[in-house]
Amino acid sequence: MSSTDPAPHIVEAATRLLEAAADGVPCAPVRDLIGADDVVQAYAVQERLTAARLAAGATIVGRKIGLTSPAVQQQLGVDQPDFGVLFDDMGYGEDEPVPMSRLLQPKAEAEVAFVLEEDLADGPLDATQVRRAVAYAVAALEIVDSRVADWDIRFGDTVADNASSGLYVLGAERRTLDDFEPVGAEMSMSINGAQVSSGNGAACLGDPLNALAWLAAKAREFGEPLRAGQVVLSGALGPMVAVSAGDVVTADITGLGTVTATFSREGE
Repeated sequence: MSSTDPAPHIVEAATRLLEAAADGVPCAPVRDLIGADDVVQAYAVQERLTAARLAAGATIVGRKIGLTSPAVQQQLGVDQPDFGVLFDDMGYGEDEPVPMSRLLQPKAEAEVAFVLEEDLADGPLDATQVRRAVAYAVAALEIVDSRVADWDIRFGDTVADNASSGLYVLGAERRTLDDFEPVGAEMSMSINGAQVSSGNGAACLGDPLNALAWLAAKAREFGEPLRAGQVVLSGALGPMVAVSAGDVVTADITGLGTVTATFSREGE
């Protein structure tokens, strides 16, 4: 084995997650292979999953940030967020049914998404630079999913599993940061007309722009800096909620309007 070859346990963990995704059957956690909180090994598995998607023809269109809530961090015993990769086949329009056939055990959460107009590759990556790099913000629903059975995850499991990424839907209203202040946003999310979650911008690392700045630094550290045109899902504004076939999920975020995801019926 050359020095650049991944260790066997990294390969085994990645294979377990890839097979779960391909077969549609959730798998056992991978922390028995990589540890519950080993950041380096967890991202090594994630990188192997990303390489597999790219080899199959997918392209990277952005990133998602997870674990931005102090309560969720505490639940998983960590003190930092994580990130995953968004691929070109993960985004759905509000007028498109979200196919349950692509999901195993989905949950929805409402977020502020940022679309970048400048690279975040050089410079201090401070608040001023990060803010200037944003073309616009838009309301988003992230459909998180886990290849790990029963969401039995620790930090290493979710990082390895592309930060429990699934799919996402962006709203229609675009606002520049001259017209929208993310930290002041209030969010309400409903399923089939009944409110199921609420929160605000401050729940996302104190400000969704803080999450974006964290990601910009981390992505550069990993050698894959954020680029102009990419989408960033900045993290949940309130609790995530499980969704079922046929559900209609709508989030309202002050200043950004609404975003709706309609899930397909069983078997679609």
